[in-house]
Amino acid sequence: MTVSGSQFISPDGEPVILKGTNLGNWLLPEGYMFKFQKTNAAWMIDESFRQLVGPDQTDAFWQEYLDSYIKEDDIAFLKSIGANHIRVPFNYRLFTGEHYMGGQDLGFTYLDKVVDWSARHGLWVLLDMHAAPGGQTGDNIDDGYGYPYLFLDEDSQEQITEIWTRIADHYKNNTTVIGYDLLNEPIAHYFEDDFDVLLPELEPLYKKITESIREVDQDHIIFLGGAQWNTNFSVFSEPFDDKLAYEFHKYWMEVEVGAIQEYLDFRDTYNVPIYMGESGENTDEWVLEFRELLDEHEINWAFWPYKKMKNTRGIMNFEQPEEYAQIIEFTEGDRSTFKAIRTRRPDRDVSIEALKKFNTNSLYRNSFPNTGYIEALGFSVPANDESLTQ
Repeated sequence: MTVSGSQFISPDGEPVILKGTNLGNWLLPEGYMFKFQKTNAAWMIDESFRQLVGPDQTDAFWQEYLDSYIKEDDIAFLKSIGANHIRVPFNYRLFTGEHYMGGQDLGFTYLDKVVDWSARHGLWVLLDMHAAPGGQTGDNIDDGYGYPYLFLDEDSQEQITEIWTRIADHYKNNTTVIGYDLLNEPIAHYFEDDFDVLLPELEPLYKKITESIREVDQDHIIFLGGAQWNTNFSVFSEPFDDKLAYEFHKYWMEVEVGAIQEYLDFRDTYNVPIYMGESGENTDEWVLEFRELLDEHEINWAFWPYKKMKNTRGIMNFEQPEEYAQIIEFTEGDRSTFKAIRTRRPDRDVSIEALKKFNTNSLYRNSFPNTGYIEALGFSVPANDESLTQ
């Protein structure tokens, strides 16, 4: 895929509007997707599970989780309802030896799987670094430590550049991969007092990563997200590469053209593609109105999320295990001392069983579609999909 002016051009040379979803929670777990509130970063989830069931059972859970939460039938289903691409959030730690989800360099193992499945079923894939070295957001979603240290830490900037260059070299000849979404939602609004230091660092870092990628891959599109949850495009100057797309996210606002006007203006000014990379987590009626607004203005989009436990505000739903309530209670309570952990830890065997059921329930064959949400996206569930009749 490439770009021509403000359009994406498919490998067969035809203009295309991207319409799809995000495989959130799979390669970057998020606490709210597990029904946690305080335990909201991936490293916090891992820590709480180790306190609950021990290291061996936690490692076993994560391995099964990686192999269950998204499988080929999920990709086939997305194609069948009408999606033409997926955005795949991932944690940079998957490309290092430090990751708790198995403790190995697992990045290409799972990205290759989803890219191969997508190629088989006719979907394109956008790779999204949702958590970057040092933390790019300063909140739970970057799996960091509460501040966007990436923009102050030269070692972290070298590491993200090296990882993206390695990814680009790996996929440089792969036409299923749309491109590289360099940073998800950088520099949250909480750090307004530091904007004069942080914001000027964003575009130069994008340039640094892009220049390194272009040494190995001259073809794939590079996606640049704005600051403050991908909403602020004032951080951008003129495009510095001929295959850039600019990404915004929008949640929970009044649906009117004014909510997206600055992005339309940016597209018109610089003649570049724009991409709405995340929205949703709302009623079917709201999703329908916003999706129609995006379509009216020929904006590419991917709604969030594809799959989530006990949730109707996404494409796919699965049941929460009955025993899982004790896990939620433990993670949300006091674990600040070893005494608190000892006295509050629930029955280990019940917790192990609840985690196993979480993985079993998340399997495609045990999930069920939210038809209203799917239809709000302009998609439809095939009538003959017997695996999803419950």
